[in-house]
Amino acid sequence: MTIVIFSTAYLPLLGGAETAIKGITDNIAGTHFIVLTARFKKSLPAADKMGNVTVYRLGLGSFFDKFLLPFVSFFKFISIKKNLDKPILFWGMMASYGSIGAWLLKFFYPRIPFLLTIQEGDSEAHIKRSRFGLVNIFFCLLVRKADRIQVISSYLKDFVRKMGAKVSIDVVPNGVELLQFKNQNAKVKNGHIIISISRRVYKNGLDILEKAFESVKKKFPDAELRILDKTPFDQIPQELWRADIFVRPSRSEGLGTAFLEAMAAGLPIIATSVGGIKDFLVNGETGLEVKVDDPKDLNEKIELLFTNKALREKLIKNGLKLVEEKYQLSKIARDMEKIFKELCAS
Repeated sequence: MTIVIFSTAYLPLLGGAETAIKGITDNIAGTHFIVLTARFKKSLPAADKMGNVTVYRLGLGSFFDKFLLPFVSFFKFISIKKNLDKPILFWGMMASYGSIGAWLLKFFYPRIPFLLTIQEGDSEAHIKRSRFGLVNIFFCLLVRKADRIQVISSYLKDFVRKMGAKVSIDVVPNGVELLQFKNQNAKVKNGHIIISISRRVYKNGLDILEKAFESVKKKFPDAELRILDKTPFDQIPQELWRADIFVRPSRSEGLGTAFLEAMAAGLPIIATSVGGIKDFLVNGETGLEVKVDDPKDLNEKIELLFTNKALREKLIKNGLKLVEEKYQLSKIARDMEKIFKELCAS
């Protein structure tokens, strides 16, 4: 079986989608994966072999490669098709430029199944108006052309139904490599270090966190706020282990893998109950819920965790248990492999 992955970006460029692809492909043996992606940087090799994944980076090595990706990936697949092991599966990662290449190919190869993964974290309003409405148009075209759709949260399952999807939809969340994130020397700390591993984009609400921290600092002068925007993935566990609380007051979220990683690392989390976060956030059990765009409420929740050791211990214990039972990467990979095999057998 050959799975051709259409992804706008891939390693060493890193984001939630790229991490998900790597985690899943690393945990599935006996399958050849091919990634067709934009090159973006001239320093990156045009072709690469990473484990059981062959990577073709297409374009001239500039920002504009992503705009040409649907077309160059179309022709690249045609050029390599005769050398691929059968059966073949198209896997589009997100409703983005990469997946449009798979959408185009479906018109010429209708018998090759097309799996579309949706893990967008932007709000419905943003998707519908972004790029003068073009994102909304292509989102609808992709979900209606796919033979099967995999989403990372119940929220996104409802959303793709609204966008016109008629096919089977599987909820398979992003996973966490527990052994990588679990702190074997962990102990409940009484420190005041707040961490948020988050891109500085509007949806992540970091402006609200910074406002809340101004009040926290007045009561706890030794408190620290660490916002990590661009951190190598292999350094994230150590950064989490040095902190005491993970906070991200999101305005929208497809799932929120960073929260799961923090829970696996033994941190209590504070989050808004928006989008896919609802799948794992139970207020007072697996984390603390905070109101959207409310720095005062966030300040109070941070101070509560700073002062209530029993609550902190409870959230840490329950959060780790949840990741162990539901979000381990090995389990996620098995679920995805089952989908791959069912599509290829259909």
